[in-house]
Amino acid sequence: MVAAAGRIDVISDVICPWCYIGKRHLERALDLLEKDHKLAFSVAWHPFQLNPDMPPEGADRQKYRLAKFGSAERSRQMDERITGVAAGVGLQFHLEKLTRTPNTMKAHRLIWLAARNGVQAGVVEALFEGYFTQGADLGDDKVLADLAQRGGLDRDAALALLAGDEGKREVLVGDQMARGCGIQGVPSFALQGHVLFSGAVPADEMVDAFRRAWELLKNKAA
Repeated sequence: MVAAAGRIDVISDVICPWCYIGKRHLERALDLLEKDHKLAFSVAWHPFQLNPDMPPEGADRQKYRLAKFGSAERSRQMDERITGVAAGVGLQFHLEKLTRTPNTMKAHRLIWLAARNGVQAGVVEALFEGYFTQGADLGDDKVLADLAQRGGLDRDAALALLAGDEGKREVLVGDQMARGCGIQGVPSFALQGHVLFSGAVPADEMVDAFRRAWELLKNKAA
């Protein structure tokens, strides 16, 4: 019998390639935890903006990365490296399709709305896939609404959210809470509110960390 365990919280940003890779590692870890240790965890996604000062309209990706990394060659090398790592977990990145580095506030607001409608996992996956495999502009309302619909959210509800400010305060509070907990990079993973580790660590290591933490928390509560 599989025991209903606790909740894993993932702090991430939708334009972070390591977060998408970490998602695949987490999915495998969850399967292993259930199969080998009879533990089932729910998962909740929380906001972190890698570029909180990004203009609302985003920025030209080539110019932004040239300023950030110093050369087009350095940027290309980093894209090639992360594309190779992603392929190792079954993801096909097409970073050459990306033209904009977006402000991710709107995407995080959609993830917040998706959680309220019970489709957060689907919307998170759709946003990751849209950005990293299709080059979607996550600063465009119509593009975001299409991806949200693909993830299981009503498209009209998504557009209505994006037309106003609903969810913005909650995203800002979530981002500030993460930083207040000492999180400086993503993905970061927590169990029952306790931050355990950061980074797209392999699934086997995730299993060990979650299993050990769950045993400690269970024994502490006993």
